[in-house]
Amino acid sequence: MSTKTVNVTGYAQSNNQFVVKAQNFDIRISKNDQFPELEGPSPIEYILAGYAGCINAVGKLVAKEQGIELKSLQVEISGTLSLDKYQGKISEERAGFKSIEVTVKPTADATLDQLKDWLITVENRCPVQDNLINPTPVSVVLVKEYETTATLL
Repeated sequence: MSTKTVNVTGYAQSNNQFVVKAQNFDIRISKNDQFPELEGPSPIEYILAGYAGCINAVGKLVAKEQGIELKSLQVEISGTLSLDKYQGKISEERAGFKSIEVTVKPTADATLDQLKDWLITVENRCPVQDNLINPTPVSVVLVKEYETTATLL
């Protein structure tokens, strides 16, 4: 079994944005989607964008393996979530998406049955979808940074 560890590091650049380093790229994330004046997508939009990107990447790989010439691929994703838990108004509801709807629109010289088989394979092999529909162990560690000051004697 081959594995790969993926690492990102994020830091608060200002009150308005959180910047995540992924490979050699900066990903700028708005504080949250309740402040539309902030620049950049919200964290929940990045989840959906990552999902769409994963379907695209896996879709192209699977199409090549199955001999399907994929001319173009459009992925539309919509997620519905309640903001009540996030805003601290209630405690018994999930904070995450209540539902996610994905529409995949491939342009290819393939039959509908071939495209259905293709999409089933894409769904089964998409790591982001796997993480969205299955529990994944998450470990959160808190590290308090201490300021040190030198004392002159």
